[in-house]
Amino acid sequence: MQQGGFVRIGSWMAAAGAGAGLALVGAALSGNLGDSTTIEQITPSSSPAASSPPPSGRSLSIEEIYRLDSPGVVQINAGGVSAPRNRSLGSGFVIDKAGHIVTSNLVVSGAHAMQVSFSGDDQLAAKLVGADPSTDVAVLQVDTHSRSLTPLPLGDSDLVQVGDPVVAIGNTRSLDRSATVGIVSAVQHGVDAADQSTIGHSIQTDAAINRSNSGGPLINARGQVIGVSSQLGAAAAGAGAAGIGFAIPIDTVKTVVAQLLETGTVQHPYLGIEAAPVSESLARSFALPSSYGLLVQAVTPGSGAAKAGLRAGHTSVVFAGESYLIGGDIVVAAAGKPITGDAQLRNVIEAMKPGDKLALQIWRGDHKETVQVTLGRPPG
Repeated sequence: MQQGGFVRIGSWMAAAGAGAGLALVGAALSGNLGDSTTIEQITPSSSPAASSPPPSGRSLSIEEIYRLDSPGVVQINAGGVSAPRNRSLGSGFVIDKAGHIVTSNLVVSGAHAMQVSFSGDDQLAAKLVGADPSTDVAVLQVDTHSRSLTPLPLGDSDLVQVGDPVVAIGNTRSLDRSATVGIVSAVQHGVDAADQSTIGHSIQTDAAINRSNSGGPLINARGQVIGVSSQLGAAAAGAGAAGIGFAIPIDTVKTVVAQLLETGTVQHPYLGIEAAPVSESLARSFALPSSYGLLVQAVTPGSGAAKAGLRAGHTSVVFAGESYLIGGDIVVAAAGKPITGDAQLRNVIEAMKPGDKLALQIWRGDHKETVQVTLGRPPG
């Protein structure tokens, strides 16, 4: 997922085997059980056959997306710690046959007990597997037969582009089976998380996102989940928040969920740079030594990047309507893998943990060299 201008390459998560991690069943669980949180499955009136996957590559209608994915979306009604009568309404979605449900951390934060209701009046106890305020992701688990569960297909958020059509399914102001429609308005937007860190590559959409459908899936035209709808950022926008919604990219969610299922916690490796992608036309225009890679735009003081001596650009230029700082280091490889955009570097960092050493191959002036960076933890 990439757009002109610079992106933060900082508090990206680390987990080996993120995809395989989603299938873990015997994960460590934490949290208390009780009767103050209700999760009710949103069940469409269509037949069960509606959940059959579409032909590969075909774009679906809104009706088809709804029929395919709504059986896997759940309603979350969470009770607060301080006052059991205070409840937080939100959404979530099933990710596997083991009963794991992904939602927004804001939906379940402070909840002291959970009950789950699928389709009717039957209620089941739910456990909180873990939550990560830094990415606004939480995982719940319910104990029910696998036939009762409809896991949603997960997409690739790095392929998301501005203008892509999207559908958000969830509970809009307590109304069941609600779908809102829009497009991807922007990518790589920074959103402040609950723990004061920044999620630097969220998806912005004009599909209506509010407190009650927060935690539900943001779905592409193929019926795949590309993000978790989040209310993060809406408060900062204030009165101007109409038409501004955000989603946590599903690639980030996969990594976080894998760690939560395995250990119940998430470690966040931190490199500490802001960077902008290099294009062939940009390189030609300003005689850059490389036609690909990432221009270092800023280095966070005290970070591993700063301690390793990485240098930010110092000369401001404007190219194709975007501002860049040139004259600093250009990252062209990480851990021996070529870096053509922020997604590649993020993937390398996500496979590591704080304290690991990362070899970065850089251009500094007209010389190529390798710098060893010890990854740290996000500031604060």
